[in-house]
Amino acid sequence: MTAARAPRHDDRRRTFPALPPRPGTEGDFAETWWGNAWVEAMEDAALDPARLRRGRTYAGSGQVAAITVTPGRVMAYVHGSRPRPYRTELRLRTLDDTGWEELLDAAAARPDHIAALLDKAMPHTLAASADLLPTAGDLTPDCSCPDDGYPCKHAAALCYQTARLLDEDPFVLFLLRGRGEQEILADLTRRNATRTAAERTTAAPPMPATDARTALAARVLPPLPPPFPVPARPGRPPAYPQAPGGPDPLALDLLATEAAARAHTLLTTGLDPVGALTPWQDAVRLAAAHPGSGLTASSRALYRDLAGALRRTPTELARAVAAWRQGGFAGLAILEELWDPPAGPFDRARPALIAAGYADFRPWRNRLSNRSRQLRFGRDGIWYGYESDPGRDDWWPRGTPDTDPVGALA
Repeated sequence: MTAARAPRHDDRRRTFPALPPRPGTEGDFAETWWGNAWVEAMEDAALDPARLRRGRTYAGSGQVAAITVTPGRVMAYVHGSRPRPYRTELRLRTLDDTGWEELLDAAAARPDHIAALLDKAMPHTLAASADLLPTAGDLTPDCSCPDDGYPCKHAAALCYQTARLLDEDPFVLFLLRGRGEQEILADLTRRNATRTAAERTTAAPPMPATDARTALAARVLPPLPPPFPVPARPGRPPAYPQAPGGPDPLALDLLATEAAARAHTLLTTGLDPVGALTPWQDAVRLAAAHPGSGLTASSRALYRDLAGALRRTPTELARAVAAWRQGGFAGLAILEELWDPPAGPFDRARPALIAAGYADFRPWRNRLSNRSRQLRFGRDGIWYGYESDPGRDDWWPRGTPDTDPVGALA
């Protein structure tokens, strides 16, 4: 009779017992920068802050049962308002072979990275080398509860509790991206041994020597090689994780993206499109180029910081962004400038409006206004449409600029 075989260890499946309740839910939920980066990826994509608060309370009160982590998935049963718990999952994209090669090469090249991982810490540069941490939209929640929120409070609770697991062991994040701890450590050991052997057997080549007479002799240098071809578009910046006391990752990402776009334009045209802008004009341009229109948590922070740096309010910046999106630099100028246009197109505008059924517009300087709509005439000969609530002097850019005042109202 053969002896029973010992159960095989599965390095790509780990189950953690339920975490104890955690009193207090104010401030950062996690204790490490990578745990908080995990939480922020969910919070930045969440559609309902109230569900996040409920999920945070569920996590803090210990309503999340044992958590199972496998490549691309974290699963647990979460106790809610009903007796039977809900099966809840969070899914995350795993790294392909190329991504793992880049990540492991980066780790093996730095002994301090390996030492940090063995000490259960995650180096910033290692996490950024292969987009290890999720960003907004990378986490996909799924729950058996009837709530269709994104995420529901049970998925939010699981996300918060997973951040506590990441605090204790960053290898959980590696497992979520596709590989287990023992597999990674074995690969790093092999790479480190190969690197050490190569360094021992490779001797530095002797320095080449050149006779001084030969070096100083007159000669014709060969032509320079042709320049590299210009890429079709600017490159994508790396992911910047949050660091305690460090710069804002959103600001770093925005600055890197802007630098790449400006460099690409300068390389292809020889011109810097924003070099002559004032700080206010450049702030408006930056905010206008950022997706979200000030509605997401990250873009609200961007609007607040840009406006505060220039002693403006977020509402002033939002109005200026609307003008920039309406007409670029000229649109911003028409928002902020009053002037007296010469006779000609401006004087011919009112008869054209009356003929089109808009007889209630009254002129003032370069503007024609009624109770809720306004036309502004720019120095470029273009009409820009504006709207306001009736009876209020709160004008916002609306519509597409046009050389025809009636067309600008359409």
